[in-house]
Amino acid sequence: MGYFLSTWTKFFVLLTPFFALSMFVLYTASMDHLARRSLALKVTSAVLMISLIIFFLGQPIFSIVGITIDSFRVGAGILLFLSAVALVHGDLQSTPPGEDLAVVPLAVPIIVGPATTGAILIMGAEVNGAAQRLQALGAMVFAILCIGAILLSASRIERVIKRRGIVILSKLTGLVLAALASQMVFDGARHLWQGHGC
Repeated sequence: MGYFLSTWTKFFVLLTPFFALSMFVLYTASMDHLARRSLALKVTSAVLMISLIIFFLGQPIFSIVGITIDSFRVGAGILLFLSAVALVHGDLQSTPPGEDLAVVPLAVPIIVGPATTGAILIMGAEVNGAAQRLQALGAMVFAILCIGAILLSASRIERVIKRRGIVILSKLTGLVLAALASQMVFDGARHLWQGHGC
């Protein structure tokens, strides 16, 4: 249970729920309730499908390319840290909306960006055994469903905490994301150092 909660927390933070909420509110300002609800369900489905593909591709990609998980962990951690800094400072840019908001830009790159992709690849590749993989997969799916629930409740959340509250929560998410990124870089660097016998 402890592993499940820990993994769920990581996935939930990685998906930057409150930044996603703020962008969802921005892009759907002119939509009615039914249109918002339909879009939230489409975004959740798109994120779930994309994340599952990334999760299961981790190990094959590392084997084919010939890089270690630790090397990738350092690179993804650095990219994730830069995203976290941008989130804290409010500088994270989004792609201008196209015809299908659900996939681009809401699912990709707002919720599943390059840094998140790297982190999910690592998590999918480093799990050991069927039981742990099942827990990690369940935690990821549950985290995505939580994001979906937040998007479905976007109007009510906005009424309660206002746009300023959403921005503050986005910045707090960025701080947690920065800590997670730092841990990824530290673990990767430590394992690489030990692997070279230093």
